[in-house]
Amino acid sequence: MPFRVRFTDISILFPQFCSSARSNTERIREGVKKKKKKMVRSLLFLSVLIAASMMEKCGGVNVSYDGRSLVIDGQHKILFSGSIHYPRSTPQMWPSLIAKAREGGLDVIETLVFWNLHEPKPGQFDFSGRRDLVRFIKEIQAQGLYACVRIGPFIQGEWGYGGLPIWLHDVPGIVFRSDNEPFKNHMQQYAKIIVNLLKSERLFASQGGPIILSQIENEYGMVQKAFGEKGKAYLQWTAKLAVELDTGVPWVMCKQDDAPDPVINACNGRRCGETFAGPNSPNKPAIWTENWTTSYEVYGKEPRLRSAEDIAFHVVLFIAKKGSYVNYYMYHGGTNFGRTGSEYVLTSYYDKAPLDEYGLLRQPKWGHLKELHAAIKLCSRPLLSGVQMKMSLGDQQEAFVFRENSQVCAAFLVNNDIRRNVTVQFQNISYELPPKSISILPDCKIVAFNTAKVTTQYTTRSMQPSKRFDSIEIWEEYKESIPTFDETSLRANTILEQMNTTKDTSDYLWYTFRYEHQSSKTKSVLRVEHLGHVLHAFVNGQFAGSGHGSFDQKRFIMENTISLNNGTNYVSLLSVTVGLPDSGPHLERRAAGLRSLRIQRTKGYLDDFQDYPWGYQVGLVGEKLKIYTENGARKIQWSKHNNSTHQPLTWYKTFFYAPPGRDPVALDLGSMGKGEAWINGESIGRYWVSILTRGSPSQTWYNIPRSFLKTTGNLLVIFEEEKGNPAEISVDTVSITKVCGQVSKSHPPPVISWRGQQQDEPVEKTRHHGRRPKVNLRCPPGRNISKILFASFGTPSGDCQNYSVGACHSSHSLPVAKRACVGKNKCSIPLRNDRFGGDPCPGISKSLLVDALCT
Repeated sequence: MPFRVRFTDISILFPQFCSSARSNTERIREGVKKKKKKMVRSLLFLSVLIAASMMEKCGGVNVSYDGRSLVIDGQHKILFSGSIHYPRSTPQMWPSLIAKAREGGLDVIETLVFWNLHEPKPGQFDFSGRRDLVRFIKEIQAQGLYACVRIGPFIQGEWGYGGLPIWLHDVPGIVFRSDNEPFKNHMQQYAKIIVNLLKSERLFASQGGPIILSQIENEYGMVQKAFGEKGKAYLQWTAKLAVELDTGVPWVMCKQDDAPDPVINACNGRRCGETFAGPNSPNKPAIWTENWTTSYEVYGKEPRLRSAEDIAFHVVLFIAKKGSYVNYYMYHGGTNFGRTGSEYVLTSYYDKAPLDEYGLLRQPKWGHLKELHAAIKLCSRPLLSGVQMKMSLGDQQEAFVFRENSQVCAAFLVNNDIRRNVTVQFQNISYELPPKSISILPDCKIVAFNTAKVTTQYTTRSMQPSKRFDSIEIWEEYKESIPTFDETSLRANTILEQMNTTKDTSDYLWYTFRYEHQSSKTKSVLRVEHLGHVLHAFVNGQFAGSGHGSFDQKRFIMENTISLNNGTNYVSLLSVTVGLPDSGPHLERRAAGLRSLRIQRTKGYLDDFQDYPWGYQVGLVGEKLKIYTENGARKIQWSKHNNSTHQPLTWYKTFFYAPPGRDPVALDLGSMGKGEAWINGESIGRYWVSILTRGSPSQTWYNIPRSFLKTTGNLLVIFEEEKGNPAEISVDTVSITKVCGQVSKSHPPPVISWRGQQQDEPVEKTRHHGRRPKVNLRCPPGRNISKILFASFGTPSGDCQNYSVGACHSSHSLPVAKRACVGKNKCSIPLRNDRFGGDPCPGISKSLLVDALCT
């Protein structure tokens, strides 16, 4: 049979054709090597024709926009996006995270690009491991999603120095983010490198890749006024640079109301449906680049949480007001490994996002948004092609209606009253709207989704100890030396600024000096003004006190009584940064470290050490020796740990087995104070357990990615600044151990497979689905429901987080739930009287709440 090549077969023979950076001919040669030799000549002869055809067939998707939405390959799109930052997780986690985002109804994955991570030194680039931007984008493509790349190069993102490399500070005459030639030259060079890298891998949609949108700069409108006319000039130059990079896809600027054409201005915030002034041109779509799913958390400050209901309300309101693109920031936050997080920011980043720090589903947030996305997609046709009408339904109620014709219609019924349920009339039908909610009617008749009615299950995350380090024999320790002035080589006759001295090579800078005290041993007061964030003082090798600032008040004064010897005294102060600043104008002027130091003696004498001989040591001895690695740990003499003494500035070392199974792993550092932890040489981040929020640590557990672990012989090294006790540390596994669901007759069931009138299918003449609501419970893979902790059909009080039996309760509730669910990975219990032996309280609206244990 003769061998034939059809163009439609090429993608099977050469699956990497469209995304490869190598030439099409080289790809064909590789494929040919695996075929019979007699095919070689004919295939090579056709290679040029095949390449040209495939460029048209699998490359070159046109992405444009108009006043309604992005237009991809000629089709208007309503798009849901989620932020997942590649360096805040591991390559091994990327496929699962992206798959869960896709399952959650997302169309796009958004990421920032981290300049200081990729170019830590001028001209030296690194795209390996967690820095592998190309691999991350290709994984997005492999799972059939689009990508949005926010190149910056300034990104903020609660990332040290806003993503700018610290070496920029040393460029002569530089002014960041202004019409300043030194900054613009470096910015342009870096932006070109990133864009050309992505182009070389054919990752822009115009080349057949997944990238449909790019961002230049980040929230520049927040600082532009500080630069005056140079700010306006920089803005124009930045937009021009973006266009000249010629990616073939649109560019956006967020929080930039005057974004120059053709760059799209976009909204960031929690309530863009209420606060966004809209596109600055009728030819631009309404885009929401950061819908904050919670708030980033900082050490020592109470977090601002955000409910699934609130997120859903504002997403639907934005869509109802002709928004067409919503990006959740973050969809998965991940971990600030090493020293990457900005000032005071927790190592755990956006853990309350729809996917938590470990990649587990955060329910009900993930599921509620999934149902929202499905409901909105049912409205796509009228939203994109229909005419919008707005009508009043009451004092605080309104409807947004999109109608293409009598058959194609979608409506959004809004109740802005934050306290009252209301009943509204729409098209001669009554609809009940809970407080602060929106109902989605994809056919202008049937409620497919209400933002305040959560039908998805709630989950509870638990930490289970796998290995406790409670034996004194397993720990070894190494005391960090306290340098004196005589032991330092870096000298200055003034107090140096910390960031410019350490160059972001360490969080630590020693300030030392000698002090001659001609008197008998007396008490004096050491007064230090510090610009943040932490200070530890030692006098003659003895600990003399500590102090720290806070996220809201970084500058602080430490005053401690000290004892001075007659003669020479050695004062050593360890200044600690907890992340670099990430925002604000003139970032290059920001300062850290000591501001002033004085010693007040009892007789009233005051010594000021502002202009005085100082000695400096950048970093710790343990850091320089890399004792957190196996090779480095062998270079020093470790001592047996003395469990009765917990001294500051101590390194601790032990080994452990990896927990069995596939559950995520975390390190419980609840017994420690402040410092950093490493697993097999990989830093899992800073910890600060001793700074409390309402009496509790801001963060206790620290993520250990499975890819950091070996089966046996895992090296754990901890540097403790304070007096933590390592004998109470444990390695824990992280899992979902409880699932809970609650529904009522007023809850519309999930809309994933719902079809309405515009899909030419019959619609039941009711305000809701013909299907009854159900409690759907599902344990994580590999676990089954082992116990029903609570079940009530009737009027249970509270919700899945705090519940009790109400005045109306069926005695059959628990047996029915056990029969339906125990021993199963998932189960479904419909809200029906006959399932529970009859109606326990006729005439009363009932609900069903079931809480179950997964093991």
